[in-house]
Parts: sequence; structure tokens; C-alpha cells
Amino acid sequence: MKTALLVIDAQRIYTDKGSELYCSDSIQTTKRINKLIDSFKKSGELVVYVRHVHKKDGTDLGNLWNHKGGPIEDFQFKEGSSDVEYTESLHRIEGAPEITKTRYSSFPGTTLASILADAEIQRVAICGFMTNFCCESTAREALDRNFFVDFIVDATGSPGTENYDESRIREIVGELLSAGFSRVFSTKDYLLER
Repeated sequence: MKTALLVIDAQRIYTDKGSELYCSDSIQTTKRINKLIDSFKKSGELVVYVRHVHKKDGTDLGNLWNHKGGPIEDFQFKEGSSDVEYTESLHRIEGAPEITKTRYSSFPGTTLASILADAEIQRVAICGFMTNFCCESTAREALDRNFFVDFIVDATGSPGTENYDESRIREIVGELLSAGFSRVFSTKDYLLER
């Protein structure tokens, strides 16, 4: 079964200290992402890099930062900002497909589905940021689009929520996805499985 690795939003907004969405485990998370990238590169399998980027004027926001309604004061992921750049330590494969998105899932409004179809991909492996937003949303939509899904939970990161830290978010999302959306692995176990 042909598999592609989706590296979702490995961007500086999550990995630069001082950023409002900084993830405390981002250094180790990025190291695990890099192990996955290196494994796929070595085997000649497809790696797709995904970044979240919005127009400076916010005309492509939809309801992402306005899910409760009302005016939007400010928003993140503005084009041209350092926050939207790939994290500096991320391993990049020359010539690998790169897409930008404006939604949590990596599919709407992007060429991801056609990239995967052209490569005859049947399974996607998901890593990146944030565990409980873009990674989880992409996993759920991938299943709806008839892909098999592997979710590499410790190679995803989150700044956490008011009530849950990063490790608890990983645990919860992993549990929910494993109940019917995807296989869930640690990086170590996934690399052994491959």
C-alpha cells in the first residue's frame, strides 16, 4: 500500500519561544518529525509539506478565528510574517510538494487530493502541529476521502488548552482517532512497523 507522509504546519509560530502558540515540546516533536521525513526520504516515498498561511487583509479567514461570531480584531498566520515560515530545524526534501492552506484540514482549497491521487497514494501518515486542530482535522477528512490514516501522535504538537497540557491533548486525540478514524502510533513504533 502506497503511503505519503503529511508534514502539517511545522512552522515557527509553534516552535519559536515567545510565540503565542509555542509548544513546550516543539524541539523534541520536530526531531520526531525529522525522523519520519528521513525514513520516507530513504525509502523514496512521498513527503508533502503543508503550511497554514492567510492573506494580510484576512479575506480568506472564513470563521476560523471567529467561530463564535462578531468582529475579528486580529489573527495569526499572516503571509509575510516569520510565524508562517517553516521551523528552521525542519528537514526539507528538495522537490517535495509544498502546499499552503487556509483551513484546519489540509484538503479544502488545496491541491493535496490531486497530489495524492497522482502518486496513487492509499494511506497517509500524519505529523506536525497542532495535534487537536490541523492534524486531527486532516486525519478525519482523509478517512472521509477514503484514505487509510496513520496518526503519529508524539510527532504532533500543541500548546495545550486552558484545561489540558500537550501530553494530555495527544492522549485524548489519539484515543478519539483510534476509535474509528486511524491507526495511532508513537514515532518509535511507527518506524518499527514500516
